Amino acid sequence: MVDLTREMADLMSALGRPQSASGRALMFVSACDGEGVSTVAREYARCEAAFAKKPVWLVDADLVQQGQMRALTEDPERFGPPGALSQATPDGSAFFTVTPPGRQTDAHYLVARPFLGRRLWVTRFRHKNLAPDQKARIFDRTTYWKALRQHAQTIVVDAPSVARSTVALQLAPLMDGVIMVVSEGEGDVQARIDLKNDIEQVGGRVLGMVYNNASRIVGGAVRRPLGRLAAL
Repeated sequence: MVDLTREMADLMSALGRPQSASGRALMFVSACDGEGVSTVAREYARCEAAFAKKPVWLVDADLVQQGQMRALTEDPERFGPPGALSQATPDGSAFFTVTPPGRQTDAHYLVARPFLGRRLWVTRFRHKNLAPDQKARIFDRTTYWKALRQHAQTIVVDAPSVARSTVALQLAPLMDGVIMVVSEGEGDVQARIDLKNDIEQVGGRVLGMVYNNASRIVGGAVRRPLGRLAAL
């Protein structure tokens, strides 16, 4: 287990609070796999939920490799006991569409579960419910995000790396800001520069980079030197 409480508190301070009555949507993404995006997104959502006046939503936008709900469920000491499954949409919309369409609406495939006394909600895409000939693709419209903003202080979006998927580039223009997660001193520097440029080209707003210069930790809880936000 990794404890990023102090680092995420610093990140919260750097990002500030939402400036409007409706919530904001922040996306975390990396250029390559293995840079710790899911961990950072999960820990940021947990820390902000502890102080939020409205619920924080952690949206798992990796429609192929879902993992956030399982991670929270398996760590009750940090996230509390999980609540009951429910719909993950306030108005029947979704941030993806299933093709070819079946009898069920797109929203039927998206569920959510509350944690931390209903202060933190995490989504799960029910991939196994798809028919053999069906696929889900990101829906690049604002409907879902506008609806969810009315019920959340912050929506934390965990996006797959751009090396594996175009999801982040599709969602970037719909977000209030994008935070890039970087394993400092490792990986393809040019790929990270390209990611920033690509996000801005599609209309996204890069707020900065969170540097991760720690190696992967297995076993007991260890604090990692991760979490400073560098402006770009």
